[in-house]
Order: sequence, then C-alpha cells, then structure tokens
Amino acid sequence: MPANRSSLLRRGLAVAAALPLLTLAACGYGSQAKDDSSNQKVAAGAKKIDGLDSVKIGYFGNLTHATALVGRQKGFFQKELGATKAQYATFNAGPSEIEALNSGSIDIGWIGPSPAINGYTKSDGKSLKIIGGAASGGVKLVVNPKKITSLKDVKGKRIATPQLGNTQDVAFLNWVADQGWKVDAQSGKGDVTVVRSDNKVTPDAFKAASVDGAWVPEPTASKLVAEGGKVLLDEASLWPDKKFVITNIIVRQSFLKDHPKVVEAVLKASVETNKWIKANPDEAKAAANKRLEADSGKALPAKVLDPAWQSIQITNDPLAATLNTEAEHAVKAGLLDKPDLKGIYDLTILNKVLKAEGETTVSDAGLGAS
Repeated sequence: MPANRSSLLRRGLAVAAALPLLTLAACGYGSQAKDDSSNQKVAAGAKKIDGLDSVKIGYFGNLTHATALVGRQKGFFQKELGATKAQYATFNAGPSEIEALNSGSIDIGWIGPSPAINGYTKSDGKSLKIIGGAASGGVKLVVNPKKITSLKDVKGKRIATPQLGNTQDVAFLNWVADQGWKVDAQSGKGDVTVVRSDNKVTPDAFKAASVDGAWVPEPTASKLVAEGGKVLLDEASLWPDKKFVITNIIVRQSFLKDHPKVVEAVLKASVETNKWIKANPDEAKAAANKRLEADSGKALPAKVLDPAWQSIQITNDPLAATLNTEAEHAVKAGLLDKPDLKGIYDLTILNKVLKAEGETTVSDAGLGAS
C-alpha cells in the first residue's frame, strides 16, 4: 500500500477513534450504565476473585453482542465473579472500544473482528488478545427494491456501511472488488458510492432515500426491512459452512496476565450464557431486548427483533480461520498493510472452561502464541 494511503488510514482511524469517545462521554455511554441491581446482586458469602474490586466489561448495543446483553441482563457474569463487581460500558463503534481498552477504561470487551485486528496490529501485538468467540452471521445487504432488483443493479448506487474500515465496510469493499468494480476505499467513490453512516442514523437515511441500500449488522438490517427494504444478500452465503466471525471477546494483555482467574470467570459466564441462550431462545431474545431498552431507552419491535435474532448464530468458537480471511480482505481493499496476526489469540482459558463444561474445544487456526 502506498505510504500516503497508509498515513491517511492511520489518521482516519485516529479521528474515528476520538470522535466516538466524545459522543460516548456526552451521552453517558462508556461509563457506568443505568442501575440494574436486581440482577447484579452479590451472593451472600461471595468473595472477590484475586482480591479485585471490579472488572470493567464493554460491548455494543447490537444483537450481534447477544452474549454480553443476555449475560448481563440475567446476571450470569456477576454470579461467576462473586464479590468482584461487574461494571459495564456500552459503545457505538469499534475504535472507541479499542481506545477504552488501551487506556484501561475497560478490561474485557465484545467486539468485531476488524477493530480487533487493527488494535492488535497498530500496537505491534501488545495491546490485546482475542480470548473467545461470541457470534457468527447477522450481516445483510438490504436495498431499496424500487431502485435495485438484482446484484448487478448495485453498481452506480449509494450503499451505506457503518464506518470506514469497520468489519462490514471491509466485507462490502471486498464484495465490490469481487464483482470487478472499482472503489477508492478512502473516499468511497467509484463504481459504487460507499457512504459511511452510523447504524443509528442509517434507517433514517434509507427512509429519506439518501442511500439506496446498506451492508449492515443486525438489528439495523431488519430495521431497514421494516422501512420497506429487501434483503438482497446475506453475507453468510459467501462463507464456507455459512459461518464467519462477527463478534469476539478481547482482553487487555496486562489484565490477562495479572488477573487470569477473573478472565476465567468471565469466560465461564460467557459459555454458560451461550448454553442458556441456545436452550431458551425465546426467553433469551426477550432478555437481550430488555437490556437494549435499558441501555438505549428503546426496545426493538417484534417485526425487527424476530428476524434479526433468527439470523445470528451464538458460538463459543472464535472462528479464527475466518478472521484471517477478513484481514486478507482488508489488505486487498487497501485498508491494511499485510498484518502479522501470529499471537492474536490466547484460547487457553476458554478451552479449559469448555473442557470442564463438557463442550467442544476450539482452534486458533495457528494464530495463537507460539
């Protein structure tokens, strides 16, 4: 990649990281969220793990972060943490969560693959580790059926993605390239115009016809369908076995080193949450929606919630091979120098938990620590 483009990307990512933080601070996100003492009670006689007062956990208000939503709402994390208090922060974008992790504002977080890759490579492999999986799927290309009736019709149209260099942006740029079309990744201009738009405002932009479609995660995709959009492509159809990583669990490396027992408790809670979600899908869906309402002030209507929930696969597997492929897509799009991802995973504790729970252990696809 040319030096000037690499420099532009670094500056762009830095700005993208800073601006959401200002927004988070202004609206109360990124700090202790609303009181939920009803499901955060510490059991009588419980002890702090490693003597630690609290662990700070970050996640997005997306259904693709269902494990974090449900685990918090149903009290799974606090149960495993004993008297070590689970504190939470919600985020709107990956760069702001990575910044919070780097600054110590959070210790552990649920996040998409692209920001995890960027955070790891920009720190020369020193900032974070991916320690578990959370979800696959839940990403769709939704279009205005009056303007786009086939995949070839996407050419010449305005398509929204959440953010420059984010997971869906990379996926869409890669798909565009596979069609033989040209787009400048930085400006978004070319045979297709890529409009970087926050997921919160994309439905309004779609309704106002300022964009013709969007490549977005759930529940935004189902919100667009509720506004008259049509699913033209489910990203899962582009992947082997229809599985690809959309959400992983990351941890600050220093926290992992200093507090492995706390990390183990969080991962055990994650595994227990995922097991409960699969056994109780309707109740889990309701719990996730209740958490979204508590965090954002608004629950999802059934016409959005039901299809969105159905398209997401909950998993403990980080689907490491697909993360490597997503990194290759970012390189092809000109958004990333070829990264060295060796060591980005440390699945030791997760596999210990899975083995103890009688669950199948998972692979790091050769990207674990040597």
